[in-house]
Amino acid sequence: MKIEDAGSTGAPDQNDTGLYSLGIAFDGGGIVPIIEARIPMVDMGFLHSDVCYDVVSVWNGSFFRLREHMDRFERSYLGLGFKMPYTKEEMRQILVDMVARAGLRDAYVYMAATRGLPDMADPRDMDKYHQMFYAFAVPFIWLVDPEEQKIGSDVILSSVPRIAKESVDPTIKNHHWGDLTRADKEAHAKGAKTAFLLDGDGDLTEGVGFNVFVIKDGKLLTPDSNCLLGITRLTVFDLAREMKLEAAECRIPVKTLRAADEIFMCTTAGGIMPVKSLDGVPVGAGKPGPITMRLREAFWKAHERPEYSTPVNYG
Repeated sequence: MKIEDAGSTGAPDQNDTGLYSLGIAFDGGGIVPIIEARIPMVDMGFLHSDVCYDVVSVWNGSFFRLREHMDRFERSYLGLGFKMPYTKEEMRQILVDMVARAGLRDAYVYMAATRGLPDMADPRDMDKYHQMFYAFAVPFIWLVDPEEQKIGSDVILSSVPRIAKESVDPTIKNHHWGDLTRADKEAHAKGAKTAFLLDGDGDLTEGVGFNVFVIKDGKLLTPDSNCLLGITRLTVFDLAREMKLEAAECRIPVKTLRAADEIFMCTTAGGIMPVKSLDGVPVGAGKPGPITMRLREAFWKAHERPEYSTPVNYG
């Protein structure tokens, strides 16, 4: 199928706005309203979580760091040995087409590659699988509401260990969320917003869909292992360098985490999100710290920078 068959772009008319008010999707065959999108029951992404994905944001009508997201997505599906039905550029264009057609100015845009559909005559022969590409775009999702970000979030250290990197490669954004889901439920049961997970050695890894930074004596620290190499995480390093702040990837034991002056979470779905307490104990002064807030302000200003922006042509 040629990319043109996925649907045309252009300014959304009034009917389009209503049709895609809840979101828009590419279901492997074409662009449809998100509530009409379907995947085959025998897709191995659904049956076996044999899938990788990525999420990029649109803010004020422009994708933020789309190139970096597409490059990471490519590394992920190649790392799983997938041969995609579209080129990276064609998949990128599908994302842009969806956002343009739905008229979304601030959006959460998801893409996934799956092992796909087996040859039903011999479903064990993985060389015969037909890999699939799916995507959707919905109005921007906030992992932590902007108002809560102003005061900081309450977080716990989960008793659930992170899946070992030897079992599932955390640098490939994946659907193996069993540990993350359990940790999130544990946090909510304790009245917290979310949770951080530790590895088998008791070191910090990441949170429920986000990276974690610790600030101690003006220095930024983030885990160097068993975590996703997030694009927002990358942006924090870029901004820290510009702001003359020392930042490093390293092992972070629990005692370092508990001694932090500031802690923040970071992800596409919310940006830089301050933490005010850990296991009920205030972090620093028990409110967002000054370095965190400087970085948070710089992060959103960075969305206006042309080197990070891919404007959407809404027609």
